[in-house]
Amino acid sequence: MDEMTKRKFASGNIVLVGMMGSGKTTAGRLLAKQLGKTFVDSDEEIQRRTGVTIPHIFDVEGEEGFRQRESAVIEDLVQRTDIVLATGGGAILCQSNRILLNQNGVVVYLKSSVYDLWQRTRHDQSRPLLQTADPRKKLQEIFEIRDPLYMEMADVVMHTGRQSVYLLLQRLKQRLEELNKPTHSIEKMQTLTVGLEERSYPIYIGNELLNVVELLKPYLHRKRAIVVSNTTVAPIYLERLVNSLISIGVKVESIVLEDGERYKNSESLGKIYDALLSCRSERTTPLIALGGGVIGDMTGYAAATYLRGVPFIQIPTTLLSQVDSSVGGKTGINHPLGKNMIGAFYQPQVVIADVSTLNTLPDNELKAGLAEVIKYGLIRDLPFLEWLEANMENLVKRETDFLQYAIARSCENKAEVVGLDERESGERALLNLGHTFGHAIENGMGYGVWLHGEAVAAGTVMAVMLSQRMGWLTEQDVARVRSLFQRAGLPTVGPKMGADKYLNLMGLDKKVEDGKVRFVLLKSLGQAVLTSDVPESLLVQSIEECCV
Repeated sequence: MDEMTKRKFASGNIVLVGMMGSGKTTAGRLLAKQLGKTFVDSDEEIQRRTGVTIPHIFDVEGEEGFRQRESAVIEDLVQRTDIVLATGGGAILCQSNRILLNQNGVVVYLKSSVYDLWQRTRHDQSRPLLQTADPRKKLQEIFEIRDPLYMEMADVVMHTGRQSVYLLLQRLKQRLEELNKPTHSIEKMQTLTVGLEERSYPIYIGNELLNVVELLKPYLHRKRAIVVSNTTVAPIYLERLVNSLISIGVKVESIVLEDGERYKNSESLGKIYDALLSCRSERTTPLIALGGGVIGDMTGYAAATYLRGVPFIQIPTTLLSQVDSSVGGKTGINHPLGKNMIGAFYQPQVVIADVSTLNTLPDNELKAGLAEVIKYGLIRDLPFLEWLEANMENLVKRETDFLQYAIARSCENKAEVVGLDERESGERALLNLGHTFGHAIENGMGYGVWLHGEAVAAGTVMAVMLSQRMGWLTEQDVARVRSLFQRAGLPTVGPKMGADKYLNLMGLDKKVEDGKVRFVLLKSLGQAVLTSDVPESLLVQSIEECCV
């Protein structure tokens, strides 16, 4: 633990920051009660000192006058110890406030989507900044300004979503305990949580984590594990992982499969079962997936079905698997008639994303992973999309800090969606932007000819152009998306298979409902929608214009 963090914990203070409606007051009161601390709300303190309401201060003194009073209150409050402090949403706009809060407590950002914030605040007349002709638009504008500041100063980011406040506090206390422990060998490791009540699990993101064997200890109760890898990853990382496990007394056996999407099939799955039965793997023996999305998906499906379910650990080694496939519990194999058509939802116990494994990733594989990263910005995180536009070259150059931030931000988005919709009955389907077109490309060209991320990139451009034809996006929006994929070194046009073949293959997609293909499109950049109400003529035009 560095000196700054020691000082934060020494104060005993926990500072909650976040947008209006994020739940700072509700969560803060309960957290203070559970931890035996004093709860203080800076807005309530301002009202106590002035004897008038916040809206009245805004009416008389304006926002500038209110901010001056807010800064004075914060300056006093941070001198106290053992408090849980809920700050006003705009307190962080003042740099001196950010410095004071950072120096005098552990800062927790309670992060919510703009949609959820709007649902919670739309009938609240006590929010001066939202008393406008278009409060929903105003809320979006405020979020885009403040979110980067919250993210920059936060020691812990907690996605509130629609989970119960009690589960949120349980996860938060766990994160605070982890933060208060002595640091591992990697000081910049980040920890996120996929909130699924009793099946919640952590995601660790950092450098050289294969060497931090303590991360795996809690999941190896019987001192035995089976590692599943492939012929590309195993020669590089298998021995290191096995030696780390042996060093803590774990007996390790390994299964090495052929590498490639074309091997994600029942035959390879059968080889995993054969090996598990031959070595008499037991119900308590975890399967550890060491590799990319193919290995993760197959190992997870084997874990879900062998002995009706055994423990499962994800150690993804590609960018695509670190930001997408290793998180959320989708497992399965391909069938000649459709991609990922056979599988199960089965959550891992832990995900360990070692950024240093990306150093050995081929350029085309790294770029393929960037397609899934860009997706999160397009469907739900406009500030992240803007960050990607400003930093894409740093990602392509494999700048470690930039990669770690992109992985963490992507996982935050996916963890929040999975926590709300584990089995893709609603919001989670929005994560499939570009995938309906992309899966058609992969299937039509033969698995492995196009990398998954390459197909998703071309498919996303098709979806964006279709969104424009639906009247939702502008030409400038389409150009902006196409430019970002091009800067990432990804294709923006698909193979010319003919519109009829595309339509036929898309009819095999998992999102087909009542005989209609459901498409993930964009109402605007940063806002996705799921719809089956798409005129075939517009669909055909989008396909033909985006294929060569």
